[in-house]
Parts: sequence; structure tokens; C-alpha cells
Amino acid sequence: MSEDPSVAVDVFEVGGEHEQVVFCNDAASGLRAIVAIHSTALGPALGGTRFYPYASTADAVHDVLNLSRAMSYKNALAGLDLGGGKAVIVGDPARDKTESLLRAYGRFVQALNGRYLTACDVGTYSEDMDLIARECDFVTGRTTAHGGAGDSSVLTAYGVFQGMRASAEAAWGQPTLSGRTVGVEGVGKVGHHLVRHLVDDGARVVVTDVNPAAADAMVREYGATAVADSAALVRADIDVFAPCAMGGALTDEVVETLTATIVCGAANNQLAHPGIEKALADRGVLYAPDFCVNSGGVIQVADELEGFSFERAEQRAGGIFETTKAVLALAESDAVTPAEAADLLAERRMRDVGRLRGLYLRG
Repeated sequence: MSEDPSVAVDVFEVGGEHEQVVFCNDAASGLRAIVAIHSTALGPALGGTRFYPYASTADAVHDVLNLSRAMSYKNALAGLDLGGGKAVIVGDPARDKTESLLRAYGRFVQALNGRYLTACDVGTYSEDMDLIARECDFVTGRTTAHGGAGDSSVLTAYGVFQGMRASAEAAWGQPTLSGRTVGVEGVGKVGHHLVRHLVDDGARVVVTDVNPAAADAMVREYGATAVADSAALVRADIDVFAPCAMGGALTDEVVETLTATIVCGAANNQLAHPGIEKALADRGVLYAPDFCVNSGGVIQVADELEGFSFERAEQRAGGIFETTKAVLALAESDAVTPAEAADLLAERRMRDVGRLRGLYLRG
């Protein structure tokens, strides 16, 4: 990882509220990773490991700090006794992911002694968690063969669908997408499952993906309509826009051209910059905060800590419907945006329930 001194400035200026940021380098395996622990006020920090070819160390730092902060809020709002953390591995998973690299990463996570619990994210899978677990005790999202929850995208999509139903009730009076047109940006692990829920509910679906084969699969399997790119999707005649790819999908340009009444999707950190949530509200667009509706995955992997039960985890993820309703109700009653309302509810729980001592230390 580069020794650019500006990176250190980024850590302290952008991530000053974080408890701990750890740079992990292992020359033998080629591992370059960063673990960011935002808060352990509610318990050990749980969040996935993203494997992504960042253009620079500064980009990786910026992403892991934003993602880990979002996990604190997501876990708090989901009612979990867990703090927020995240990790990124710098590299192309298709080319750079090896057993030795993942096991080296596991040793670094183990060294944090339970302050950070890892799981899957973009570029990592349950099989990868099994490899990491050969060196580490603090791994969730493992395969079902190893007693884990398996693919967390299943309940991530289910939770987003529940959040979308709650948003539909707020906007149109009925908790259903039947007869509505939903545009899904990104139909990978989560987007694929979301499309199935939407079609089963009677929605029409328009999709786009940087991988044309993924979009074509939705056309074949579910009768979806595919468009060329994200710009075409947001300009299409849709009722709901569901960002399910990388973060920053809601830019000023997107807000200006968006036709949808509701934004509700699985992607993390959807708002490109502060103020976008107000621009959406000014245009009459109802925004379901991402960390509220996409918490089904973390609910799923957190259930492993009790001995995994899919039925129990699914029931808990179904609670995202009521949580989203509470967020939207608070936004209306307090005349704030849904994003501000979600922050308020999460911060209230971290303050009221959080440990009086600052740091979580195992044992």
C-alpha cells in the first residue's frame, strides 16, 4: 500500500470518529487490507469484507470509513447488540484472491481478538469465509456445511423488499408493488433475489447491470425488461428506483432526471454527498434510507452467533417493514428527511443502550 502522507490525513479528517483503523499488509500472500472499527458502543463491530480493485489507497480508506460508519447505524437500527465495522481487501478478486491471502487476512482479524467480526461483502463469498475461519474465530456468513448462514444476499433482498413494501404504503396507501414498475440497478447476488420478490408480488421490473449477461438472465427468468445503463434506467418511466450496485448512485444528475416516486435499494452509501437526501425530498421523492432497508444480510449473519436458524433470521428480517414505517413516520412527524429520521433513531439507541465504557473488549 502506498506511503502517500495524504492518506494519514484522510484517516484522521474523514475517520476522526472511528475507534480504530488497522492497515494489514502481508508481502508473502500479497494481502493489502484495511479494517475500520467505527463503534463498539453496542458490542463487537460486525461488518463484511469487501474485495475490490481500488484505484488508490486513499479511495480504499474513504470507502472503508464510510462503510464502517454505516454499519454502526445499520446494526443499531436493526436492534442488534453489535457495533459497526468494515474491511476492504485491495485487489481484483477474480485475479488476486487466493487461499494464502484469505488466511493471512484471517490472522489479522484474529489479532483484533473479537473486536471485529467479519462476513461477506462485494467480492467475497461464504466459501471465502470458511477459509478465513481456518485462521480466525471471529467469522460469520460461513457456508451451511460449516454451520453458517450461507449466502446473506438472500435476506438482504428480502429486507429490501419489506422496506419497499413499507415505502409503497407510505406513498400509495397499500404495502404492495403490484402493478408498479420497479427499476433495479445491479442484478448480482442481492438484485437477483429482489427481482424474484418483486415479480412474485406482481410488479413490472426494468433492470440494468454492468454485466449484460446478468441483466439478460433476468429477462429470461422473470420477464424483466433490460436497458443499456443506469442513466437510461433513471430516465425510464418507473415508480421505484432500487440501487443495488456500488455506492454513490444518487448524484445530483440522477436526482434531476429521476422519474421514480420512491428510492429503495440494497446498495450501501447511496447518497453521493450530504444534501442529496434534501434534494430528493424537494422533488417529492420518498427515500428509504439504505442502512435501514438493507440490514437483512447482517441480521442473517448475526444470527449465527446464536446458532443459526434461517426461520428465526427471516422473521427478524421481516421486521424491516415495521422499522421502515417507524422511520418514515418520524420523518413526517418531525418534518425531517427519512435519512435524518433513521440517523436519529440509530443514534438514540446507541446513546440509550450503548455501553457506558467506550470500547468493547472481549471478556
